Amino acid sequence: MSVYQEINVESIEKLMDVFYAKIRADKGELGAIFNGKIGTTNAEWAKHKAKIALFWRNMLLGEPVYDGQPLKAHLDLPPFKRELFTEWLNLFSQSLEEVFSDGIKIQILQRAEMIAQRFQFMLYESGH
Repeated sequence: MSVYQEINVESIEKLMDVFYAKIRADKGELGAIFNGKIGTTNAEWAKHKAKIALFWRNMLLGEPVYDGQPLKAHLDLPPFKRELFTEWLNLFSQSLEEVFSDGIKIQILQRAEMIAQRFQFMLYESGH
């Protein structure tokens, strides 16, 4: 597998493929939550990956291509354990290792950690 030296549409799409393959195959609660919400068909997962790729293009490239409400989507999920954010970040970090060079990997992981912290605050501490 080639390691990307820059963030672009192709590398973000590759990250989505690698990451969501890990999520989809997860045998724990995280996999069950995602498979339960997204579905089990390749078409359902392709649609989700495309949507989340737009989110990351917005976050990492500044492209105004995502118009969803990610926080609301997570607030609407059934309650889940806070530890699942750690599992999510671990799988995301493993995926970054496979797709990007070190400097880029760290940059994206820091952004993901900030997003996870914000979501956790809103889900568990803000009394939304």
